[in-house]
Amino acid sequence: MSADGAPHTLRREGRIVIVGASLAGLRAAETLREEGFAGSLTMIGDEPHEPYDRPPLSKQVLLGRVPADRTALPRRRAVDATWRLGVAATGLDMTAGRVRLADGDEVGYDRLMITTGVRARPWPHPLEAELDGVFVLRTREDAAALHRRLSAGPRRVLVIGAGFTGSEIASACRERGLPVTVAERGPTPLVGALGGVLGAVAADLQRAHGVDLRCGVMVTALEGDAAGRLRRAHLSDGTALDADVAVVSLGITRNTEWLAGSGLGAGPRGIACDAGCRAFDVTGIVTDDIFVAGDVARSPHPLFNYQFLSLEHWGNALAQAEIAAHNMISASADRRPHLWVPAFWSSQFGVNIKSVGVPSLGEEVLIAQGSLAERRFTAVYGYQGRVIAAVTFDQGKWLAFYQRLIETAAPFPPPFTTVDRRAEGLRPVPADFPDPTLPTHGPTVTLSGYSPADRRITFTPTRV
Repeated sequence: MSADGAPHTLRREGRIVIVGASLAGLRAAETLREEGFAGSLTMIGDEPHEPYDRPPLSKQVLLGRVPADRTALPRRRAVDATWRLGVAATGLDMTAGRVRLADGDEVGYDRLMITTGVRARPWPHPLEAELDGVFVLRTREDAAALHRRLSAGPRRVLVIGAGFTGSEIASACRERGLPVTVAERGPTPLVGALGGVLGAVAADLQRAHGVDLRCGVMVTALEGDAAGRLRRAHLSDGTALDADVAVVSLGITRNTEWLAGSGLGAGPRGIACDAGCRAFDVTGIVTDDIFVAGDVARSPHPLFNYQFLSLEHWGNALAQAEIAAHNMISASADRRPHLWVPAFWSSQFGVNIKSVGVPSLGEEVLIAQGSLAERRFTAVYGYQGRVIAAVTFDQGKWLAFYQRLIETAAPFPPPFTTVDRRAEGLRPVPADFPDPTLPTHGPTVTLSGYSPADRRITFTPTRV
């Protein structure tokens, strides 16, 4: 069924399948119904629960303020869908227009939306990962299990990785009065996302709240007792640490393995799509019946040199899902681009950190307002002479102003004086991001190049 040839027929009689029943999938389904889609709608999700909110898992749930089973996403409207929950998608036949499921069933579609998101990267040693006391945090069950263990009063919690999630977990542990050690292979917490200048502030913040922060080290092994309970961690500096809880926070893996061999442009960096959320196949040709949204999507953005961006942001999943849903039931002339400016926030150790733009693209950073020492400031990032991002620590009210500078490609450093400019903000300094080829905690926004396919293709022209 052609979207351009019969959009009204599609809206009235079409079959739409959404693989991924979390935030992006739910908002896409609601948007489809709001915009008049009256056909059949199937929601496929590998978790047994209807869509729930993930940001509270590392914050309110670990602190015991909200039970894990009370994090369901609010519904804007009924979606009148067939829910296939607790069964994962295992394959895609693009030619036949069918999604294969783990239970052996297949579901046909006229339009497909993929919102499969990401999963937590596990501890790489399977036997050690199975020790009682070793956790990851991504799902509702993960959060409930970790909350129960923290409530039991462990002697020491080890957090492996000081990205945003790891730092939030450490913050929750300290708020509960638990001894916590954070092991980070990079030089500071958050260095891959915010750079070394702001990472140093994050390090001081953690230590000021009693965190035993160890940077520049890796956990090389987790040791259990005869009963299979975690008892000790061994570090790359030769030291050992007694701990009965370890939370593995080593980043995420995008859920694209089920698409292997499908012909879609999918790989470890996500699924490549155009600005209208249409997926590319492996040859770089855009499809017209498969759309992508949320953390699993890679899409080009004109503000960032048309590089493909992969975003792990709540707001992006929401905005992209709405655009994708609109476009998949609209004629070409009525489709809209997804040009959302990346935005992110984190609450940890009593500080509200907010970001707009792509800090990890920054070459230099200017403390435009406030002071690093006071941990209350606005940092502006520059790339090739223009403003590319801004990050605030407890100064979020200024972000809208800096977002406008990003959107208008304003010059960097900003040529005007801002409120509360201090001496340290008179000139930019190197942003001090780590070499991206070295192992460190990655940013929440990933620039992943210009090619729509991750595989290497050798082009051999036909001889005439």
